[in-house]
Amino acid sequence: MSNQQAFLDKARASVAQLLHDQSPFALDTDVKGIKAFRHAPKNLVEAIQAGRRHADVPFLHWQDQRFSVSEFFVEADRLSSALQKQLHMQPGQRVAIAMRNRPQWMIAFVACAQVGLIPVPLNSWGLRDELLYSIEAADAQLLICDEPRWQQVAGGLPEATQVVLLDGQGDEPVSALWDDLIAVADTAFTLHQPDPEDDALILFTSGTTSRAKGVVSSHRAIGQALYALEYQGAMAAMTSPERIKPIIDSGLQPTALLCFPLFHVSGLHAQFLSMLRNGRRMVIMYKWDVEEALRLIESERCTQFNGAPVMMQELLNHERFDSPATASLFSLGLGGGAASNALLDRLLSVKPQAMVGSGYGMTEGNGIGAAHGGEQFLNFPASAGWPLPIVQLVIGDRPDKPVPAGTPGPIWMRSPTLMKGYRNRPEETRETLQDGWLFSGDIGRLDADGMLYITDRIKDIIIRGGENISAIEVEEVAATHPAVIEAAAFACPDSRFGEVVGLAVHCREDLSKEALCAYIRESLAAYKCPEQVWFSAEPLARNATGKLQKPLIKQHLGVMS
Repeated sequence: MSNQQAFLDKARASVAQLLHDQSPFALDTDVKGIKAFRHAPKNLVEAIQAGRRHADVPFLHWQDQRFSVSEFFVEADRLSSALQKQLHMQPGQRVAIAMRNRPQWMIAFVACAQVGLIPVPLNSWGLRDELLYSIEAADAQLLICDEPRWQQVAGGLPEATQVVLLDGQGDEPVSALWDDLIAVADTAFTLHQPDPEDDALILFTSGTTSRAKGVVSSHRAIGQALYALEYQGAMAAMTSPERIKPIIDSGLQPTALLCFPLFHVSGLHAQFLSMLRNGRRMVIMYKWDVEEALRLIESERCTQFNGAPVMMQELLNHERFDSPATASLFSLGLGGGAASNALLDRLLSVKPQAMVGSGYGMTEGNGIGAAHGGEQFLNFPASAGWPLPIVQLVIGDRPDKPVPAGTPGPIWMRSPTLMKGYRNRPEETRETLQDGWLFSGDIGRLDADGMLYITDRIKDIIIRGGENISAIEVEEVAATHPAVIEAAAFACPDSRFGEVVGLAVHCREDLSKEALCAYIRESLAAYKCPEQVWFSAEPLARNATGKLQKPLIKQHLGVMS
């Protein structure tokens, strides 16, 4: 029996045990055949209140600010009281939150949820037009922001939008300054009791090709999503006990270095809300800097790091990664994509016992799709893992017409974590949600063991003379060249073939087009080789979650779509 088959047998036994009818992760199935965790929080308010049981456990560290769980909830309760009594906000109203990662972002989010307001996290990297567009699209009655974001939107807000300003000077024309509001508030407020199907959250998609869309999620969807993350943690622990043991033996409090932006589902669900519920500690970075990341990992004894691909690459390639600076680091999440062989080899050579994981999900599904960690990840590193037990995942042109195992095609998902729809975008909602199924826009395949492999984005297919070329495939091969740091492949218009492959690369040393193309031709058919190559002295444009912004890259290069 192969090592992979032995692991699969063990993993299937663990799934059966975890989903047993008397287990905390037992499932119920509704009349439509949708599975849900029986004991998941009924709503976001209930999910958040679970954190209170951790009381004086250290929770947040940011610059010179430190909060225990109790201290965090005192501040959140004061703001909840102020929202009800001083600003007279009513359940169901929307509150935009615009600031970089910091404790006050989290306090604002919890305070809003506790009194029935709908948090609308905004892209803190966004400039004036994007921020104002999102505030208007959400019809936000209140904006809670820091000084840099206030400077972006000042003078452009709807007249009825109230503003609570953090770090203000006192002369800004706003409804209240954060410190003043908190100082006079008590901790008494009426805790909201929402219906599970009420709107709970609006998260904006990254909007790399068009205006960002507001993804509206119900309370039930978020409760199920958070519980699914806890299931995956239990699954990884059961199948990889030898990777959990060093973490336990260290005696350290589980502590994550928070680098993902909180306005993204990975930072909000998989880190902030999950760690609040489970009494784990977070060390917050204001902005990504690999030197500062290593300093914080060492000084704060961080045990966990999850980052976008570019962050992970910088961290692992830094000379201090293989040093006492990372002695406390036991767990690493490799973003949303499969790790390259070089990246994985580097990680496992330095951290052979690390709990490594990755997964697949979308904002429209509250980040829940497929996932794996520990031994499953190491046995199948190119995959995104098994679909989580509440996720039905089908490959095919339609969800009722699945293709055979191993055949690539469009990915469809159905689960209780799916969005209600895009706010005020009924046509796009109908295109994405069809008969209860989410059309992902991704291409993938399921192998004979049910493991998911992501092969491309539908919009990332280059059609050269009728031949489909995967942009991801070209990028992955190019990125294995020793001189290449990162690569972005895209379609370039061509009079003969309609489209040909274009490639933008950022290198660590000089490299010619001829040498790079010769290297790529060793692995790919000639028609997949880039016909146009651009070398960039600067890193390629990415959004806040690390995804390549190909429209911006093409615009910068002067490439027509």
